[in-house]
Amino acid sequence: MSVLEKEELMSAEINIEYHCKSLSDFQLKRILRAMAYRYSPPVTAYLSDVFITSECAVGIVFGHTEPGQFEQRADGHILQTSCIEHLKKVGRYWVITTAEGRFVLTSFKRGLGRASLRALIATMIKTT
Repeated sequence: MSVLEKEELMSAEINIEYHCKSLSDFQLKRILRAMAYRYSPPVTAYLSDVFITSECAVGIVFGHTEPGQFEQRADGHILQTSCIEHLKKVGRYWVITTAEGRFVLTSFKRGLGRASLRALIATMIKTT
């Protein structure tokens, strides 16, 4: 192996991207208020800055009961749930049930979040 080939192997870089976002004070207050409420059955995690796409919720996860081996569901990471099976308003918050668990939607993405929730509600009403 030539010196040039060895240098190429040594200079090879591996880039790992972590998709996460810091939460604002407003989002943290909403999450703390939601966490103070006693949900029955218990929730899996809290999602902030949520929008709905393809019948799944996408948001910033906080307080997940199982953050994962590589902490892919740790606080501040972006999470997409599996398909929403059930949707219910509990107190001030929407709670969704999926195959992965129950999630409290603490806030919605500006301009897109609430509209996507209304669209999901409209499709759920038509199919039930």
